[in-house]
Amino acid sequence: MELKQGIHLGYCTNIHRGETWEETFAGLSQHTDRVRQRVSPVDPFAIGLRLGCDAINELNRDAATKKDFANWLEKTNSYLFTINGFPYGRFHGGRVKEQVYAPDWTSRDRLEYTNALFDFVSELAPAGHEVSVSTLPGSFKEFIQPATEKEQLQAIIDNIRACSRHIDTLREKTGRDIHLGMEPEPLGLFENTAESLDFFDKLVDGLSADESAAVLRNIGINYDTCHFAIEFEDAAESLSRLTANGIRISKIHLSSALTLPPTDGNVERLATFQDEVYLHQTIIQSQGEVTHRFRDIPDVLEWYPENKDQAGDEWRVHFHIPLHAEPDGDFGDTTRQISGVLSEVAKNPEMCRHFEMETYTWEVLPVEMQSGDVVDQLVSEYEWCLDKFKTSDLI
Repeated sequence: MELKQGIHLGYCTNIHRGETWEETFAGLSQHTDRVRQRVSPVDPFAIGLRLGCDAINELNRDAATKKDFANWLEKTNSYLFTINGFPYGRFHGGRVKEQVYAPDWTSRDRLEYTNALFDFVSELAPAGHEVSVSTLPGSFKEFIQPATEKEQLQAIIDNIRACSRHIDTLREKTGRDIHLGMEPEPLGLFENTAESLDFFDKLVDGLSADESAAVLRNIGINYDTCHFAIEFEDAAESLSRLTANGIRISKIHLSSALTLPPTDGNVERLATFQDEVYLHQTIIQSQGEVTHRFRDIPDVLEWYPENKDQAGDEWRVHFHIPLHAEPDGDFGDTTRQISGVLSEVAKNPEMCRHFEMETYTWEVLPVEMQSGDVVDQLVSEYEWCLDKFKTSDLI
């Protein structure tokens, strides 16, 4: 839906299963349209689409199917404005973990997949609308090998620059504002503000002024409020540093992380949040400083019993929890990060116009945190978000 200042708000359909186009469209018709009917029955409804590689390849091979989808969008008074291109392959129903980063941006496959997403959304989005695609932060730190680090980083930079050139071609062809948002995440190649700035310095290093300006127009940050909160970053300071250095905020993901003080009982309860599908990176803060980073919940659970004296003051866990549902007991969330981000956007609405709710963990949530079915949850998240936008005078 379109709010004030040309801001668009949707939810990311990666919450629904779907690798083939048939599966993806089933989620749209069975869930997304029911959400639309309850949230925006009259005004146009914005869809933040997730398309995996199988689905986009099918659509590109079959013009009739693509046309059918365009007709469905028109029939349901819905429109595309952004695509989540982070997960390339399977995202539900089996082990994802670090494979969500594969193939990374060292690979031509990642470039071709992302370019295909841009072609698709540029073709189907309403005329004149800006469009975006979000993607991983280059790679996963563990994928970068010391012996080949220089070559891997150069391949990532070369492919991102090639994507920027593809965006330039589409921009000239369509007249649209088109941009890619790279999404910092714990243990990604760049995961916080400082590492993001360092990466973008490398991305434009050696380019002419015009070439650098083009890259920074086309390539920006997908600012996930959950991820930056896990890093214990202040929203105002982080956004200020990024924008002051010419980094575009391509899209903002509205999502919330899990927090807890590290007592024996809380650590025991944290075990109920581990699953075999996603990585749940955990970061520990002590007296205002980040002291430890863990790859996944089992790693921190194994470490804790012998290291309670180093357990710090607060743990933040990469587990996207529903925006509207506060955890009970001593567990908390990071929704205040969202309020901080919206406060900054209210001061400068030009900063970012694409907002996407992204609570993809519905299938692995503890039962007590699931409210009704997935449509009920999404409607509740819309209500929560719209209230926050209203409070920030963005509606």
